[in-house]
Amino acid sequence: MRITIDEGSGFCFGVKRAIATLEDELLQHNVVYCVGDIVHNEREIERLQQKGLKIIDVSQLPELHNSSVLFRAHGEPPSSYDIARRNNLHLTDATCPVVLKLQERIRDAWKKMQTVDGQIVLFGKKGHAEVIGLMGQTDNKCILLENESQIDLVDPDKPTEVFAQTTKDPQQYDSLVAKIRQRVRRDVVAHNTICRQMADRAEHLKTFAQSHDMILFVGGAKSSNSKVLFEICRGINPNSHFVTSEDDVNSILASTQPVPDDGSIGIFGATSTPLWLMQHIKDLVEKKVTDSSQPL
Repeated sequence: MRITIDEGSGFCFGVKRAIATLEDELLQHNVVYCVGDIVHNEREIERLQQKGLKIIDVSQLPELHNSSVLFRAHGEPPSSYDIARRNNLHLTDATCPVVLKLQERIRDAWKKMQTVDGQIVLFGKKGHAEVIGLMGQTDNKCILLENESQIDLVDPDKPTEVFAQTTKDPQQYDSLVAKIRQRVRRDVVAHNTICRQMADRAEHLKTFAQSHDMILFVGGAKSSNSKVLFEICRGINPNSHFVTSEDDVNSILASTQPVPDDGSIGIFGATSTPLWLMQHIKDLVEKKVTDSSQPL
């Protein structure tokens, strides 16, 4: 039986950079505070907490003074930087360069739209860390749409610029933009700000899912990217299963349709999934195969 980890899955560039930056900081400081989960993967956070990472909510940031603080890859609104300056925090900014560029584009577009009585529309998940940072570039006055059912929030008589959270599904974004163009009677400028790595990964996942009898999709329970990619995966291969930790594997293998001895199991990770966790999953499945004379 073939058990394969997809080499192109797991941490994206922005997350790799943030984790490496944090680990460098932890070598210099006993404790580093991170505003929110540095990555939406519970197991990776546990590993980093053992090294000295402390997760705080943004509401706790004003309470810190003269401390080491890291802003994660998702980015922060301008207000968080203001607090860091006032409180003399040793700030390490690990915001993904793709997200930083998007923040700049939204900020510039917002300034322009104010001169023409226009509007900014953002396709994203309410409350998501990246979205909070993006909305902050417009003083939280942009229009946030989570799906097409909310399109009535868009004023049909205002010039409009549309952006997307970097990890949203490209097809859903294209569909939403088409609906906005139908609704708005003024100029509509749509910016495809979905991360290219995310879009390419979604296309690659479709091919990977087709080539295996079973897919174990490894992701975090709170990860938006995991949920988007898993739905794509399950749409291609119904024998796909969401795995958050090694504990999930036995129950999945015991309750699903058997994989033949000459079949294959593919392991795929979200952009927030560490390679070491995918390797643990692979080792566990291989042990299960070795210890059993019956097909999985």
